[in-house]
Amino acid sequence: MSPDYRPMSVLFDLDGTLVDTAPDMAYALNQLLAEHGKPDLPYESIRPHVSNGARGLLGLGFDIDTPHPEYEGLRQRFLNLYESDISTRSRLFEGMDEVLDVLESNGIIWGIVTNKPGWLTMPLVEALDIHRRAACIISGDTCERAKPHPMPLLHAAQSIGLKAESCLYVGDAARDIDAARAAGMPVIAAGYGYLEPGSDPSQWGADAMASHPLELLQLIGIRP
Repeated sequence: MSPDYRPMSVLFDLDGTLVDTAPDMAYALNQLLAEHGKPDLPYESIRPHVSNGARGLLGLGFDIDTPHPEYEGLRQRFLNLYESDISTRSRLFEGMDEVLDVLESNGIIWGIVTNKPGWLTMPLVEALDIHRRAACIISGDTCERAKPHPMPLLHAAQSIGLKAESCLYVGDAARDIDAARAAGMPVIAAGYGYLEPGSDPSQWGADAMASHPLELLQLIGIRP
């Protein structure tokens, strides 16, 4: 990032970037596995797959994908289990509350752009009491297309009255960087997020990478 770069807004991916939702997602997956007589998976093996949502977790737990006839039933049951206990263990990533406070005190608005559907996004952000602070909350079903398409990011910028280039996006998956690039938006890779085995955020083409949320402030030239 340029040392004098200062965005007017910072937009965050949700799972694996703003909020550590992996504990609740892992709990729901292990509940589903138990219902089918399968042993629990260790949290450490589940966490890297959380950014891929239900599809990634069902692939991990059941070795199953969308063409399988049982996939949709398992997917719906997993989502129901997750929805019923969506925020018990989920928290803002360590240091992220300070990041949001510093952004706000410096007049930089922030928002959320996630592929998580709205019926799961809103209960989560409301439970964490961050929904009133966010300038926009764009879910995976807000627009016709989801990331890696740029439409959600462009819609977020428009909704807060800014040009895409005046916003900064932060995400923990290659599709986040692809979406930002397509939208003409500067982007930082969240290296502290849910990285799949073998993935290398430094190869995604982001403008910079943060290994901890507080590094975001340094990268945009703001002191805590």
